[in-house]
Amino acid sequence: MNERDVLIVSAVRTPFSRFGGALRDFPSIKLGAIVMKEVIERVEVKPIEVDETYYGLSMIAEASLETDVPGRQATLLAGFPSHHLSLTLNRACCSSLSALRLGYNAIKAGQVDIALAVGSDNMSRTPILAPGIRWGSRLGNVVLKDPLFELGYPAFAPVAKDAGEVAVEFGITRDEQDQWALESHLRYFKAFQEGKFRIGEELMAIEIPQKDGPPILFTADESPRADVTLEKLSKLPTVYGSPTVTAGNAPGLSTGATAILLMSREKAEEKGLKPLANILSSIASAAEPRYIASIPALTILKALEKAGKNLKEMNLIEINEAFAAMPLVSIKILSRETGENIENLRKKTNVNGGAIAIGHPVGASALRITMTLVYELMRRGGGIGVAAICGGLAQGEGIVLKV
Repeated sequence: MNERDVLIVSAVRTPFSRFGGALRDFPSIKLGAIVMKEVIERVEVKPIEVDETYYGLSMIAEASLETDVPGRQATLLAGFPSHHLSLTLNRACCSSLSALRLGYNAIKAGQVDIALAVGSDNMSRTPILAPGIRWGSRLGNVVLKDPLFELGYPAFAPVAKDAGEVAVEFGITRDEQDQWALESHLRYFKAFQEGKFRIGEELMAIEIPQKDGPPILFTADESPRADVTLEKLSKLPTVYGSPTVTAGNAPGLSTGATAILLMSREKAEEKGLKPLANILSSIASAAEPRYIASIPALTILKALEKAGKNLKEMNLIEINEAFAAMPLVSIKILSRETGENIENLRKKTNVNGGAIAIGHPVGASALRITMTLVYELMRRGGGIGVAAICGGLAQGEGIVLKV
């Protein structure tokens, strides 16, 4: 690879819908097409100018309602030419940042000049499965399967159980996780009131057709709750055998789409575009499946090493709140490994709230934390930040960028 700079020139997402909410009936492929059109139109790039699209998702069962190749279908629905190249990939919650990394590497290698990374999932639309029905059942009840139940894998423990047990190993209590969850909502509403989550920056509006009357304009995340209190959180039962994880210190099952347009510096200058951020490193990682709560920390350390930076240089940190356990465990590891003050790290992590408040449409979330980081650094006049996310069976994606 050469030393070409890879820039983020446009970044956008839909508002995130709660489970059964406003976007319940939107195919994820359609949401993907919508953000693809918006992200290039914002910088007046034509579909024919984009060299490749990398499309990430997690909920394979939902995408299968439209058969396969959702990335290909979304590009065509978005008006991209038939000769446009796309790749669909699944790396659970890491998927959209994996998509970005592939685009980043392609630009670095000089293979392309403009690449599009996309993530889209509709958890509300995930179907109930009926395995075995095709060949019939001679006798007995038909057993249905819900792919969302436990959000785990048959051969492994539920993710919530692993995250809760590892949190306990690291001395992170249920109370601390509830407190983090409350703080996620409080930070979100503070940011919202300050105009940080507004249409035209991170967010775009979505028109939702109605059977009778004009479409409804969907403009804000549905999951944040102003009535969350520690007392309410403390009364919630734990889930799936976890010692600490509850529905309150975890995000809801969400729907949404994200897109980031990447460009070589040479191409951006040729087109007269002002970059949003310069990517300093983009990496992947993996660890023992049980330790999914620690993978964001390990990924951040790896991303910083690749970028030639240290944690002290980071103005802001984004760690996806798959559960409150993830940022809490990871921050503790980062503090131990680097000697940085743990409270200082907590203060600059997810400063505008995280997935517990905003929502977690799994395959789209990695680009969400990336663009949230970019836009906040821009508001602060620039700086350096790192974002990391955990995904199925302790995989990770991380990115270091400079604004």
